[in-house]
Amino acid sequence: MLNEDSIKLPLVHKGKVRNVYDLGQSFLIVASDRISAFDYVIPTLITNKGKVLHKLSMFWFDFVNGVVPNHIITGNFESFPTALKQYEYLRDRSMIVKKAKRIDIECIVRGYLAGSGWKEYQKSQTVCGIKLPAGLKESSKLPEPIFTPSSKEEGGKHDENISFEETVKRVGKDTAEKLQKLSIDLYKKVSEYSLSKGIILADTKLEFGFYDNQIILIDEIFTPDSSRFWEVEKYQEGKSQDSLDKQYVRDYLEKIKWDKSSPAPELPKEVVDKTMEKYIGAYEKLTGKKF
Repeated sequence: MLNEDSIKLPLVHKGKVRNVYDLGQSFLIVASDRISAFDYVIPTLITNKGKVLHKLSMFWFDFVNGVVPNHIITGNFESFPTALKQYEYLRDRSMIVKKAKRIDIECIVRGYLAGSGWKEYQKSQTVCGIKLPAGLKESSKLPEPIFTPSSKEEGGKHDENISFEETVKRVGKDTAEKLQKLSIDLYKKVSEYSLSKGIILADTKLEFGFYDNQIILIDEIFTPDSSRFWEVEKYQEGKSQDSLDKQYVRDYLEKIKWDKSSPAPELPKEVVDKTMEKYIGAYEKLTGKKF
């Protein structure tokens, strides 16, 4: 059977989408075809979605390597140890990485007003407590990208937006300032490049860890699971955007009025197919490669 159940390795962590296995001196991170929305894992798999996440992450890790070191040892199945080659499922969806100590802060950078940020702005003219200019509309570009961290919760608890001051309390001033600067630098570099490919990077989520007393970039980066991608040619300020990411799944769940507390419903085939089409569209536009 070619699926994650066939992998006989010590499982360290099963996330919403990724599984982390212990290889002794390193970790193996595997991107599954699961998809999550509103902090719930949807029971329907999106076939090959993990491969898009993996390939796009590898592309970005290479692209931003000069900004901050990362945890990648190899993402190439051909150079995996022989013992792992029995698991064909791992091909194009897994990476061997350094054993970093994760910093329990989700580093979110927003360059545009969308999602929960837009909801909050309408009430208080703030996003995560950061005061913004009056008169912004839904999907407006912000004057400058803003750093809006959230807590990293385990065991199915919802991640909570936290202030920069709270981040300082949790990880210390020096680390908090480094996370803020690195996150915004990475966002700016990638959003500038994305724009040249006809894609607006509206916001993104990054994770970091410590390795050899140095902050490094970990997890996945700038994928349709962790970012909002809008097509430049379709962008219109003042409304929600047709995006190349998992917003499509969130919109479907809102439309069927799922209560976001009972077990998540299965997705119909057309939603699965359309989601995959969007993920592949983002990958191909951004990398210039066929999936």
